[in-house]
Amino acid sequence: MNRLKEKYQKEIVPALMKSLNMDNVMQVPRIEKVVVNIGMGEALDNPKSLEAAVADLTAITGQHPVVTKARMSIANFKLREGRSIGVKVTLRGDKMWAFLDRLINIALPRVRDFRGVSGNSFDGRGNYTLGVREQLIFPEIVYDKIDKIRGMEMTIVTTAKSDGQARELLQMLGMPFRKD
Repeated sequence: MNRLKEKYQKEIVPALMKSLNMDNVMQVPRIEKVVVNIGMGEALDNPKSLEAAVADLTAITGQHPVVTKARMSIANFKLREGRSIGVKVTLRGDKMWAFLDRLINIALPRVRDFRGVSGNSFDGRGNYTLGVREQLIFPEIVYDKIDKIRGMEMTIVTTAKSDGQARELLQMLGMPFRKD
């Protein structure tokens, strides 16, 4: 069993029940899924870059990503409906916990000039989105084998009713929020 999941069940759930004044264990906010997304504008000019992004995301998450396609045509971006423009992975269960553990304890501290993640990236419904500028912060990526530095977005979807509850949950899990 993953150590972050174990910590959540043994320490965080009772602490959240106490701090949020909840009677039932099922009311406690939990993490539902994590969506990791790489949006690629250069995929229009260079279709091979999509394969490299798929390889990177597979190495990072341990799960094969889905190629996302454009929903509508946008002339200014030279984009046509149906063209491949990115890759994404939805993680649930043990893979999600393992990914979050690596993200919080290994990857984020490796970011250059890291002072913490923004606390303003909640969406109003208890979900948190975090962007990183390079995939090199993950230990699974071999520096010599990458063709281009790519950023990615990670959305952590929780069952929290408010941003405050979600922030408390993520803080207890160890998410290093910036002290503004």
